[in-house]
Amino acid sequence: MMKILITGANGQLGTELRNLLDERGVDYDAFDAKDMDITDQQAVDAKFDALKPTVVYHCAAYTAVDKAEDEGKQVNWRVNEEGTRNVAAAAKRVGAKLVYISTDYVFDGTNSDEYQVDDPTNPKNEYGKAKLAGERAVKEKTDDYYIIRTSWVFGKYGKNFVYTMLRLAKDHDKLTVVDDQVGRPTWTRTLAEFMTYLVDHKAPFGIYQLSNEGSCSWYEFAKEILKNQDIDVAPVPSEAYPQKAYRPRYSIMSLDKAEETGFRIISWQEALKGFLSLNN
Repeated sequence: MMKILITGANGQLGTELRNLLDERGVDYDAFDAKDMDITDQQAVDAKFDALKPTVVYHCAAYTAVDKAEDEGKQVNWRVNEEGTRNVAAAAKRVGAKLVYISTDYVFDGTNSDEYQVDDPTNPKNEYGKAKLAGERAVKEKTDDYYIIRTSWVFGKYGKNFVYTMLRLAKDHDKLTVVDDQVGRPTWTRTLAEFMTYLVDHKAPFGIYQLSNEGSCSWYEFAKEILKNQDIDVAPVPSEAYPQKAYRPRYSIMSLDKAEETGFRIISWQEALKGFLSLNN
């Protein structure tokens, strides 16, 4: 019998995953930071030993990308590398499969073609470096793992680009959005469904990349978000909005391996439409 444990239970992805499992009538144990501090190895071990999960969905992460460059640097590494190492080691000890969520930021964004799962990594910001270290920790500590790299995540239960655009549109007649960063948006619903699909269909262990089909710039994404609103959206270069953390200019990851599992990946436009329909 499958026994599921979820970390990062109240985050954007963790909440989406819990709701998906609730819809399916699947039981699970879910913890946020105050219920299980993943940076505390003893606390992690105690929970895993008591519950003996067979599947661990590791959604907990530090995702404040710009803060990770300075004031949040220490907690970024503690959560994304050390915490992941603790979870992976505990999963191995109790014999659980581990699903770890990583990021397109493990790449430097200089490719001219889609990034394959086995392409060389070269993170250029502290968040990407810590998440890549988390990948390595998973591979070092256990064999029964799924690493899923994703990008441009948006969902109902957290702060994200879609909500930001909708909020700004209420108070502005014109918005400017960068058009020289290109990637793949990802709906948390699609990601949560893929996480469970890999486990339920006993897909081969390893690294996968999952976003919605198609690609766009942030400007094109914003245009689609606001297409039914009376607002002017104009493109600008990244230099118009300086940020502490480096952002890859091109972070389109190949979805070939994910598609080979038989999982149906909807387009980012269809995903956005589904997401917006939940918020009307």
